[in-house]
Amino acid sequence: MFLQRGPEDGGAEEEEEEESIGGRQASRGHRASGAVLLSLGSLQVDMSFVSCALRVAAPRRLPAPWRSPRPYSTTTGPTAEKSVPYQKTLKDESNGSTGPSQLPPASAEVVVIGGGSLGCQTTYHLAKMGITSVVLLERDRLTAGTTWHTAGLLWQLRPSDVEVELLAHTRDVVSRELPAETGLHTGWVQNGGLFIASNKQRLDEYKRLMSLGKVYGVESHVLTPAQTKELYPLMNVDDLYGTLYVPKDGTMDPAGTCSTLARAAAARGATIIENCPVTGIQVRTDDFGVKRVHAVETAHGTIQTPCVVNCAGVWARALGRLAGVHVPLVAMHHAYVVTERIEGIQNMPNVRDHDASVYLRLQGDALSVGGYESNPIFWEEVSEKFAFSLFDLDWDVFMQHIQGAINRVPVLEKTGIKSTVCGPESFTADHKPLMGEAPEVRGFFLGCGFNSAGMMLGGGCGKELAHWIIHGRPEKDMYGYDIRQGCAGTRWGAWEWVSRQYLCHSPHPLRSWNQLGPWL
Repeated sequence: MFLQRGPEDGGAEEEEEEESIGGRQASRGHRASGAVLLSLGSLQVDMSFVSCALRVAAPRRLPAPWRSPRPYSTTTGPTAEKSVPYQKTLKDESNGSTGPSQLPPASAEVVVIGGGSLGCQTTYHLAKMGITSVVLLERDRLTAGTTWHTAGLLWQLRPSDVEVELLAHTRDVVSRELPAETGLHTGWVQNGGLFIASNKQRLDEYKRLMSLGKVYGVESHVLTPAQTKELYPLMNVDDLYGTLYVPKDGTMDPAGTCSTLARAAAARGATIIENCPVTGIQVRTDDFGVKRVHAVETAHGTIQTPCVVNCAGVWARALGRLAGVHVPLVAMHHAYVVTERIEGIQNMPNVRDHDASVYLRLQGDALSVGGYESNPIFWEEVSEKFAFSLFDLDWDVFMQHIQGAINRVPVLEKTGIKSTVCGPESFTADHKPLMGEAPEVRGFFLGCGFNSAGMMLGGGCGKELAHWIIHGRPEKDMYGYDIRQGCAGTRWGAWEWVSRQYLCHSPHPLRSWNQLGPWL
């Protein structure tokens, strides 16, 4: 995408007219030169070579925070044909059934609510630890909501030692454990990961990560710009201080991973029920005045249970209210785009350029381009009837990622956009997941608020949550995730963390304890 400065001489402005294309509003200016220019503040973007999908979507204005999402199945614009790489496995196999995949049992030891990454991982690990009377309830189908459109990246190195261990277990589950147990391929692709350092502070951070990785057996190497160019010939390395290369990083397929987890859990005695929405949670007070979970009410029957696990993602707040539990998270728009074919990109590692706030995920012979938004948009009205749907992508918010990607891989300047993905994600005030038993109600556990990291942390956190439920405590030191710590200022704390996610962070940042401001 060619960027050029707009006219600074105060010339006459071109008249614009609005035209509707497949339900979308496209801005069309004067085209005497044959180029379409998208104004972006003081910048203008030459859109003449970009695909039709991008040209139609690009001029959209910033949507109001309360704007309802566009249904995937009814969109007729040019991006509707293929919005995410997993459309075929997640969308086209629907049989149109509205009834449950099976009737819920009368009772269960544990009921897990939510069939995304955390719900499937927790159910699998509970069954593996011997809890065969476990039921997983999904309102629609597995991966509905947020998991189905996730990028599926797995980076093995994080600033926290505990998270390095959690990530290692996730990788082991998807790359070795599940294929050996089921004979099925989860969609794991090991193509490596490359962290970009464009200043000395960032390179020092990566050296610390490399040292931490050595302790836990994670192979990594600090590369010079010349070595980076040899590894990734399409990359611009002129502004680099170095890179951190982790050869055993990779990507996961959310559909393949969750379906394999469900099969493995069912083989161990777990019950997986799709199309079974939860309508209520019964809570009773015992003789000592302690509130405890008693049962889960669904549209197709009631399940008596002493334990409920809230893995409902962006709907975790609403589910918590059914039991009188406050779940401090908010939903925001989170996006990426998939490019058209790029010659020579095959087998390249995934790239994360923190200072440019962008990642590049290998997608066959193309790239997925995304990152954490510097001005994220809240999803104010979280719809109950939202499964495989997407928002319109706001290019004013997303353009920073496009510019960062072009700087790092210049060939993207002349590469079209095949599809756009903008879906909901849940975020917390300190950018840490919410796990453990809720202080308000005994037997009500949380596994939600993963800040767009639910796939990569899912295996490790699912195992810890299962151990927490069975033994009353996790195996690892999970204090950073424990819901009982409390967290003030959820709404704007979460907004701030998303906008500064790619800054250099300490291994254990201070929680927002004792901050002024109401819980949201």
